[in-house]
Amino acid sequence: MAKLAINGGSPIKTKPEVVESGKWGSMHGDKVTKFANKFAGYQQAKHGVCVNSGTIALSIALKSAGIGYGDEVILPAYTFIASATSILDIGAIPIFVDIDPQTYNIDVKQIEEAITKKTAAIMPVHFGGRPVDMDSLVSIAEQHNLRVIEDAAQAWGSEWNHQKVGAIGDAGGFSFQSSKNITSAEGGIILTNDDETAKFCRSYANCGRVEGGVWYEHYYLGGNYRMTEFQGAVLLAQFDRYPELQQQRETNARYLNKKLSQIEGIEVLKDDPKITSNSVHLYIWRYKKEYFNDTPKSKFIEALQKEGIIVSAGYSIPLYNQPLLKNMAFGPRGKKLDLGVDYNSYHLLEAEKACYEEALWLPQFVLLGDEEDMKDIVNAVVKVKENINELS
Repeated sequence: MAKLAINGGSPIKTKPEVVESGKWGSMHGDKVTKFANKFAGYQQAKHGVCVNSGTIALSIALKSAGIGYGDEVILPAYTFIASATSILDIGAIPIFVDIDPQTYNIDVKQIEEAITKKTAAIMPVHFGGRPVDMDSLVSIAEQHNLRVIEDAAQAWGSEWNHQKVGAIGDAGGFSFQSSKNITSAEGGIILTNDDETAKFCRSYANCGRVEGGVWYEHYYLGGNYRMTEFQGAVLLAQFDRYPELQQQRETNARYLNKKLSQIEGIEVLKDDPKITSNSVHLYIWRYKKEYFNDTPKSKFIEALQKEGIIVSAGYSIPLYNQPLLKNMAFGPRGKKLDLGVDYNSYHLLEAEKACYEEALWLPQFVLLGDEEDMKDIVNAVVKVKENINELS
């Protein structure tokens, strides 16, 4: 009897992959569902709803939690534009709070000052993967009857006090865009522990359909924001290696914290025992130019880059200084729409210092190097500092 499949024997692989199966959409395959369930379980959440981007994940999470037109949502001024546009996209109003320079997360102590009668939610951003102080933030939200929608785009695997982020609040959004620690080029997921919120997330992501309903009946104002089976397969393929890679990033981050903090003029973010896991999507450190002959941050970065170090300045402006917000260009073709907030009046000291003077970023893939690679980073900083006069 023939053994080889070419001669009629049994093939090794009988289950078709996504391409061969013809089931490319998530409504007809099982890859996205498997990934959603696996990811939700990993992040200690009851429900996971995959979508086509992290931005859409936040918009749908907000909408599904009951946030809508005219509601104010408090968020930090130092974050990616998607945090704000997800709020604007549902007709709500971003209200900015400064960051804590020791954490680069929202300064929780300043949140209550920003709460008004219109405030409906808080959007903490676990920036760079570092969890926000969720004990304090959730306590404030409960006192004022506010929703909490976590922007966990960069925080897969991060924990606050042994609880994974993303579903500590009412819901949260993650991103799988190309720069993220695990990626499908684009894509996102919403997590929540609330059944009702999950129901609306699934509906809004699937053209307003309801589970168990007739295919061509649409109950809510949704859209086609579904993830493809290709993306689900790519994410599943990477899943099992993630804990190992995260551990490597955390080990290297600890090494850099120890060594860079010994260099006068370089400050690392404050350690916190309640951060029991950190995805370290970004390694963030602070540059104090007064210890470097008042050399501008841009020149210091350029010098490090010439030494072969992959480092960036991060965000160049706070969110409230983005042209979109300064010009209130929220309508069709950038038509000005007055939301009743003057974004030109914002001046948040720490966010501006981060953008213009202090923040330095190392991307997550740099943290996948070995100890020698980390030593190179430290040695490059020392070299530039010792020869800073050459930059004048």
